[in-house]
Amino acid sequence: MSLTAKLLLSPLLVAQALATRSRMPRLPEAGGDRAGEVGRGPLLRLLILGDSSAVGVGVSRQADALAGHLSRALAKQCGARVRWQLLARSGVSSAACLQMLESEFRANAEIAVVVLGVNDVVEQVPSQQAVRARESIANRLRNAHGVGHVVFAPLPPVGRFPGLPQPLRWVAGSDARRHDKAVAAWAASRDDVSHVPIHLPLNRGVMAQDGFHPGEAVYRVCGVALAEHIATRVWPLLRAPARRASG
Repeated sequence: MSLTAKLLLSPLLVAQALATRSRMPRLPEAGGDRAGEVGRGPLLRLLILGDSSAVGVGVSRQADALAGHLSRALAKQCGARVRWQLLARSGVSSAACLQMLESEFRANAEIAVVVLGVNDVVEQVPSQQAVRARESIANRLRNAHGVGHVVFAPLPPVGRFPGLPQPLRWVAGSDARRHDKAVAAWAASRDDVSHVPIHLPLNRGVMAQDGFHPGEAVYRVCGVALAEHIATRVWPLLRAPARRASG
């Protein structure tokens, strides 16, 4: 949307944002283990990194959150033994996630799935600044943790979040689309990074009770879609050197 329209609406948008934040229930992060192993076959070490959608806000168990659905689908589709670890925290922006990665993660992984962006929109971080933080995350994962490929999940369609009133929903949705396009364009310039578009038919029936976070059905759709992308586009390429070496 235009800057002029945003400025004209700014008093209303601020009032709506404050009112929404005060009335919206604060949902906890999903409970359960934040690391595990599932499946049989060659070892695939997976890191899931990000914000409230990565950590499963909106469901009660990690088994029903992104980590559970993604790891199970990945083990099945790749025919692999997936050893996964979750490093995520509700409320983190891309820049804050980079700091969390630098200070808290010491292991290695072949593949990382990163779920970020909504808090960049909420905090009004410029899209190019958010992309630079994601680039630093990808570089850190590659250089410090041996990650061969980083998969960035798309920003959700914030403009269809039932928990946001209009015109705040419209403005936030426009900002989210702009951020997502910037991330997709940057990811397309790198061989070790991908951005996966996922169609999410959002409504109150599939969202959490706050109308802002995913419900179990959304986590399932995202987990399966990300696993399919990794199984068909990423894992075969990462496995190719191993096949050549053993042949």
